[in-house]
Amino acid sequence: MDLATIVGLIAGAVIFGSVALLGGNVGVFISVQSALVVFGGTLAGVMISYTFEDLKNVPNLFRVSFQDDNLESEHVIENLVNFAEKARREGLLALEDDASKMEDEFLQKGIQLVVDGTDPELVRNILETKLTFLQERHAKGRGIFATMGELAPAFGMVGTLIGLIQMLSQLDDPDQLGGGMAVALITTLYGALLANWIFIPLSKNLKTQSDHEIHVKEVIIEGILSIQAGENPRIVKEKLHAFLSEGEKQEVESRIGETGEVGAGENAPE
Repeated sequence: MDLATIVGLIAGAVIFGSVALLGGNVGVFISVQSALVVFGGTLAGVMISYTFEDLKNVPNLFRVSFQDDNLESEHVIENLVNFAEKARREGLLALEDDASKMEDEFLQKGIQLVVDGTDPELVRNILETKLTFLQERHAKGRGIFATMGELAPAFGMVGTLIGLIQMLSQLDDPDQLGGGMAVALITTLYGALLANWIFIPLSKNLKTQSDHEIHVKEVIIEGILSIQAGENPRIVKEKLHAFLSEGEKQEVESRIGETGEVGAGENAPE
């Protein structure tokens, strides 16, 4: 689980709840009419913008946003250097059994293409095409939350205008003006709160996770092509280090020796 996302949501709930409680009357922040306008309007707008096929993935997107991505660049490089060492000792065909044990389908596909003797340029084209479609799927997914983040404040304003119209229609009854103004402002609050606390942050969360996954897969592509070219494991390591920050490089160095040999890690060849 991604603790940062969970803590952020809980912290927001605590802060907003505390502010409401300090005001002395939490009930004034509850309005069924406002909730219907904001939630209903946002849902309607998203349904118009996307297909049901796209929207049925929203629960999965929520799940992904709370996950902690375990696919780290340094671990991938560690395994790729292992593969390079094994391929150099025993040949590319020796990687076939390791490919079948891969949990990462992208890495598995790349190794299998190399084992099958696919032309290096074709290997790159196939993997980069898969990467392009992956980016498009990710963009569409986070676009749903981004759209909701745009629509929620807009429908909050629509609800406010509805409330003001209703309030102005009752100017002959001053007792109704205060309540009507409160409902109008609550609708704007709901829209702004949903957009800036839930929808926009989740969209950025998915963008961050997508960028990380794309980065790791770019590392995989370069590593696989280097292995296919028969490059020295030390050269493979140095080439892939270009994708890492200084801290990540130090972590890899602590596990990978100068000859490129490492201890067996997760998904590492035996």
